[in-house]
Amino acid sequence: MALTDLQVKRLIPRESRFEVLDGKGLAVRVNPSGKRTWIFRYLFEGIPRRMTLGPYPSMSLAEAREAHGKALADVERGIDPGAVAQDAKRARKAAPTFKDLLDEFWERELEATKSGPERKRLVEKDALPAWRVKKAKDITRRDIVVLMDEVRERAPVTANRLLGVLARMFNFAAERGIIENSPATNIRRPSEAPRVRVLNDDELRSFWNGLEAVDVFPATCLALRMILLTGQRPGEVTGMTWEEVKGEWWNIPAERMKGGQEHRVPLTGLALEMIDEARRYSGERPYVFASSHKEGRVPITVHSLSRGVLRHREEMGIREHYTPHDLRRTCRTRLAEIGIDDVVAEKVLGHQLQGILKVYNRHSYDAEKRVALIAWENRLRRNLVLEVEGAGKVINLR
Repeated sequence: MALTDLQVKRLIPRESRFEVLDGKGLAVRVNPSGKRTWIFRYLFEGIPRRMTLGPYPSMSLAEAREAHGKALADVERGIDPGAVAQDAKRARKAAPTFKDLLDEFWERELEATKSGPERKRLVEKDALPAWRVKKAKDITRRDIVVLMDEVRERAPVTANRLLGVLARMFNFAAERGIIENSPATNIRRPSEAPRVRVLNDDELRSFWNGLEAVDVFPATCLALRMILLTGQRPGEVTGMTWEEVKGEWWNIPAERMKGGQEHRVPLTGLALEMIDEARRYSGERPYVFASSHKEGRVPITVHSLSRGVLRHREEMGIREHYTPHDLRRTCRTRLAEIGIDDVVAEKVLGHQLQGILKVYNRHSYDAEKRVALIAWENRLRRNLVLEVEGAGKVINLR
């Protein structure tokens, strides 16, 4: 008897897989896991054969019968539908789409790198919508140039980052035999002027005090302040876990550092206050600056920091654009201004010494780093005190 959709749905898995016929070779195969698959059993040139039509329920009973009818017609015309399907599958593998290329690039290379998720996001945001179903081998240099022009009008720096990812992605495709030559070669990448933004004293006051007045998630405010206080990278701050905080030290593991080496950051009084305040919002979650989404099992993102700064900069009374990373640059610049030795300041930021110093100077500089950040905190404390007009007193903006 012909199957009904309800019968297929109610088939109970067994210890071993089994098949239930619908008619004329069409059957549904049920695995012990409960997975159901439509198959077609037929004879071709006297040899029993079978082909997979598709999974249930994404392929409904009606769709399975339609696919079966076409395959059965092929058999009657002397065409082996299973062989045709295999040839088509091989052809798809031989000529993958841009989406297929991105998936393979992710699985074989990007996933294992620290920057992989961000590089994949760049491609998914701007390149994937334009080229998703286009064969990778059909993408030309002109396609890339046109896309870069579109992105550059909106975000020049992002366009350069995307071009860098695409250049590596198409080289990967050439290495894997997906394409013959990369279309991303000989495309000039406009030079970028290095950012030099450093917040002045008035802006620091506006930043610190303004965070209290704007509608920003508390953990975001605290993380932004932590970048300024410690000089660490935004990604290192947002990823801080409670396990990394030991007393008055923050121990960042090597796998979370850009240079691949463990880094110890002294925690001064203000930094410890930020961490204590963050516990009110983190609770028992593993991250110090836990996200308010996804049940708090993930930290806030660097993007959320950037979004908070961008949206509320003018409310804070800061005219010129700045980024969370500019807070790190501000810390480094101010360390130099207050007389901190360059070697110590670089060690505070987690930079590795260069040249012969890197080989022979194995000193941790832990004590010197603490002295430097205490001096920076004292400088901030003096800066974050505002004299009230006519009152003759000072108010600590904290």
